[in-house]
Amino acid sequence: MNVPREHVANHLMPWNDNANPGPWGSPSGGDDKRDQPRRPSGGGPRRPGGPDFNANFDRLGERFRDFMGGPGGRPRRGLIPIVIGGAFGLWALSGFYIVQPSEQAIVLTFGAYSRSETPGLRYHLPAPIEHVEKVAVTELKRTDVGGAGGDAESTAASQMLTGDEQIIDIDFSVTWRVADAAKYIFATRQPEDAVKDVAESAMREVVGKTQLQPIISTARGQVQQQTAELMQKTLDSWGAGISIVEVQIRSAGPPAEVVAAFREVNNAQQDADSAENEANTYRNRVINEAKGDAARITQAAQAYREQAVREATGEAARFNQIYTEYRRAPGVTRDRLYIETMQRILQNSNKVVIDAKGATAPIILPPDVFRPKGQPAPPVVAEPPQPQAKGAGQ
Repeated sequence: MNVPREHVANHLMPWNDNANPGPWGSPSGGDDKRDQPRRPSGGGPRRPGGPDFNANFDRLGERFRDFMGGPGGRPRRGLIPIVIGGAFGLWALSGFYIVQPSEQAIVLTFGAYSRSETPGLRYHLPAPIEHVEKVAVTELKRTDVGGAGGDAESTAASQMLTGDEQIIDIDFSVTWRVADAAKYIFATRQPEDAVKDVAESAMREVVGKTQLQPIISTARGQVQQQTAELMQKTLDSWGAGISIVEVQIRSAGPPAEVVAAFREVNNAQQDADSAENEANTYRNRVINEAKGDAARITQAAQAYREQAVREATGEAARFNQIYTEYRRAPGVTRDRLYIETMQRILQNSNKVVIDAKGATAPIILPPDVFRPKGQPAPPVVAEPPQPQAKGAGQ
């Protein structure tokens, strides 16, 4: 690059000429103020010896114009397409996105639903043509209804009327998740509020068909299941894309204002149930004992009947046998019957055989001789001595 010497000299002379004040002003003590450089317009006081920022900005602007333009200030032909192509490439690359395993992506084309994308590296037309919204579909969400908020809204949501026209205070929670991301985004404006409203409505309907005592004691699980089924049915009719996982009743009881009275009624009911159970126990015991006695008497009567029938049958068969023998030999049979009868009578008694031949006086036997065998003899009572008369021994 050839630069004229005059041009170089003109630029070097202000630095070498002591008469010229130079770019930083005249030396101190100088009287000629016309030769000093002017202060830039619009700028504040400049510190002597400091950098000139306006000059630096001007030089940067000149370099940028030299870079963007060719000779004579005209733009270079190959630079503008490069800039435009680079900007378009960056805009196109902004369409890549990643969907996590726990998410589902919904692609919107000019605000309208276009498609759903599964987890992985995906691409959509960059904004403003397409827009992506990611929804967590595996995350379990929880909505509380009622509770210890203390405000009027929480109290009104938790107090319900039972089937027997009693007021109950129920605090419960609903666990749910997103089943369909597209329906979840477009069906309702505030899905969390929709789930809460549906839960309160379903619980009121189920509680209104159930009595108070089963809700707070044995039928709590049934109430939870019916509420979950009714919520799912309602949300499906809306197309909300929400799946109800569980409904859990955390507390159920009367309002705080009537807790004391309810406790007294409950205690009275428990006492009545206890008395009824005791009465039922006594009744069952008496009935079972009576049934046992009746069965025992019936069995004894049946056994006696069998015994009597069999004895009578045996006697009749024996009589028939004896009668048959009697018809064959009447005399022998009569003697046999007589001997067997006397044997049966005399076998259990003491027997005394007396030969009456040559006896002239009756024989007196002691009474123990005729006592049956095995019977003990009565004790002998000694007679008291007779008092003697006075003077008998004199």
